[in-house]
Amino acid sequence: MRNILIAEDEDGIREFVVINLERAGYHVTDVADGLAALEAYDRAEEPFDIVLLDVMMPGLDGFSVCKKLRERSDSLGIIMLTAKSQEMDKVNGLMLGADDYITKPFSPSELTARVDAIYRRVSMTSQKQSADEITSGAFVLNTRSRELTKSGAPIELTQVEYEIMLLFLQNPETALERNRILDEVWKDADVDVKIVDVNIRRLRMKVEDEPSNPQHIATVWGFGYKWVP
Repeated sequence: MRNILIAEDEDGIREFVVINLERAGYHVTDVADGLAALEAYDRAEEPFDIVLLDVMMPGLDGFSVCKKLRERSDSLGIIMLTAKSQEMDKVNGLMLGADDYITKPFSPSELTARVDAIYRRVSMTSQKQSADEITSGAFVLNTRSRELTKSGAPIELTQVEYEIMLLFLQNPETALERNRILDEVWKDADVDVKIVDVNIRRLRMKVEDEPSNPQHIATVWGFGYKWVP
C-alpha cells in the first residue's frame, strides 16, 4: 500500500491534497500540525512512504518536523509545502533532508507528478535495501546473514530451522505438505517425515509467544503447516 502522511493546518488545502492523492491511488493520513504529524508517524501500523509538510504550522513548523523525521528514517520521502517562493525556504528544507518542495498554489497534476516521482525513488531504495531480507509482520529474515529477528530481537536458528523459516516466509498463507517441507529442507536425506513435526515444535518454541497456542506456524490437520504473518 502506498502510504502518505500530510501535515497542513489550512483545512481547504489539506482536503484538496487528500482528495487528489486518494484519486491517484494513495492511502492518505492527514493531520493539522507538526506534533500530530510526529505522533501519527510513530504510531502508524504500516510505515509511511512519503510525508508532505507545510512549512508554516502552529507549534512545530515544517522544518522542525522534517529534521525529526529525517533522524527517524533515511529512506522516507519528504516534500515541503510552502506559500513562499523565496529561495531560502527551499534551501532550508533541502538542507534539513527534504527531497522536494511544492510552492502554493499548485495544481492536482503538479502535486501527483511530484509525489509519484518521490514514491518511485522511495520504492527503488526500499527494494534495494530489502533485497536480502524477507519481512513478515514482526519477523525479518536476512538471507545474507541467515539471521531472524522478531520486533528487532534476534532469534537463534539452527541450519534446519533457518531453511524451514525461509520456506515459510517465501510461501506465506500457503499450506505446505509435510513431504514438501521434507523434500525442500532435507533434500535427498533418508529421514522419516516425522522429523518435520519435531523441528516445527522446536521452531514454535522460538518464534511463538505461546507455543501451545501458535499464531504464526499453524497446523493444517492431516496435511502439514502454514505460515500466518
